[in-house]
Amino acid sequence: MLARDVSARGARIRFVEAGEGPPLVLLHDGLASHEMFLATTAHLASSFRVIAPDLPGFGASEKPDPHRYAYGWDAFADSIADLAAALGLGRVHLCGHAMGGGVALAVAARHSALVHKLVLVDAVVYPTDEHILERAGRVPLIGGLLWRQLMGHALFRTYVEGSVYAGCSDVPAGRVDAFFASFDDPAARQAAHATIVANADTRPLVARLPRVTAESLVVWGRDDRLAPVEHGRRLARALKGRFEVLECGRCPPDEEPEAFATIVASFLHSAPSCRAPSSRRSLPHVP
Repeated sequence: MLARDVSARGARIRFVEAGEGPPLVLLHDGLASHEMFLATTAHLASSFRVIAPDLPGFGASEKPDPHRYAYGWDAFADSIADLAAALGLGRVHLCGHAMGGGVALAVAARHSALVHKLVLVDAVVYPTDEHILERAGRVPLIGGLLWRQLMGHALFRTYVEGSVYAGCSDVPAGRVDAFFASFDDPAARQAAHATIVANADTRPLVARLPRVTAESLVVWGRDDRLAPVEHGRRLARALKGRFEVLECGRCPPDEEPEAFATIVASFLHSAPSCRAPSSRRSLPHVP
């Protein structure tokens, strides 16, 4: 797996790349990094050129000052479009998890010619049962103090296990420690707080759903404690896409990487369906 940097929208983005074939870009959740896709990438790289960036402000990417970078849906979406252009990818398959799913949706709506097929995984689109630390982060003055200065390792672990991995029975060893290591400096803390504030309102994403023309797959973890399976059904209906449920929590790519990769690869290899729901796989019965 090769790690490289590229400049996109004025921010340096670190990404890892593996495999050959049609380009597939993977977008991580907030407070996470490309590492949450490591196991999935190992499976998908046999069929695709997998590119997993750290979004600006996270992982090993640059953490610009919020006065210079907006950290909202549109800013992230435009950075990903710039990344694809800088690498000469042409049209790409795009897969986003949770907050990364909201970013992927924004890319598909704002840069429709870029996206071939779209995969949204426990995507942040409809209002969810927010983690209490996110709500606290939006309280004036107190929120900034909490996220920029007071958030220690134990509190950070509580947040990640209750948000990125909500409902997960066994968070991969070392994953939270790696996320905290990239979070624990002033610029990263500032970026994380700015992201939480900027992405509080998901109504712009809902409004853009009719503008998404890419054939879509929605994947959901049945035990997601923040967003119920019904959110996934609703999103799949809005996109006239396919819908799959995995027996895991909020992070299928890191909890069930082989099963997740199999579902994604099958969808990406399938013949175009003109956004018409598949009679066999879209919206199956989910008790």
